[in-house]
Amino acid sequence: MTNRLPPDNHGQSQAQGAGAPAFLLILVGVMAVIEFALNLSEAGYLGSFNWRRQAFAVGAFWQPIFAGAMTPLYPGQKLFMLVTYAFLHGGILHLAINSVILLSLGKFAASRIGAARTLLLLFLSAVGGGLAFGLLSHSSGPMIGASGAVFGLLGLWQAWDYRMRKDAGLPVRPVITGILGLAAANLVFFVILSGGLAWEAHLGGWLVGWFSVRLLAIRNNYI
Repeated sequence: MTNRLPPDNHGQSQAQGAGAPAFLLILVGVMAVIEFALNLSEAGYLGSFNWRRQAFAVGAFWQPIFAGAMTPLYPGQKLFMLVTYAFLHGGILHLAINSVILLSLGKFAASRIGAARTLLLLFLSAVGGGLAFGLLSHSSGPMIGASGAVFGLLGLWQAWDYRMRKDAGLPVRPVITGILGLAAANLVFFVILSGGLAWEAHLGGWLVGWFSVRLLAIRNNYI
């Protein structure tokens, strides 16, 4: 991506040089424990049956349930799955990609808006991703992954960069190029994965992040 981070003028470099905040490590740790448990189950080392199918049945986002075309397995599933799907992944690689971006951009966001607001953003982005998928997709299969929350961080980052550049009288073309590049990457992977990419969730999470820039109080007057 071509976006550049705003310069650090208030001594944040030392804080950013430290490791990721504990709450992000806990989130990634929970996702990792779930994924490794499901992998061990698939390999026959844990439990007497494959847990992944059951985990997806109760925790993934199901568009037919959202649309009322399929009966929920338990009370409240239609609401709970707006968040639980983000903790499930389709494999180690899927988990690793989301975790790396979550830790890096989550650290950047937390240094500017704090842990509580970053958690709120991640929650709202996951919900926004689920809602967008439910409204725009017609897939009958499960939708999983923390990508909606990750794209919320991407949207917030790009919105910060856009406003910083606009307020400073700098060209905003690099931000627009980055957004178009992000859209193009989604299209490419959608084709490569034969439609298996939940671009709707990415879009929903990104929109939440972009429009949250005015709602989230930010430190150091970057916007």
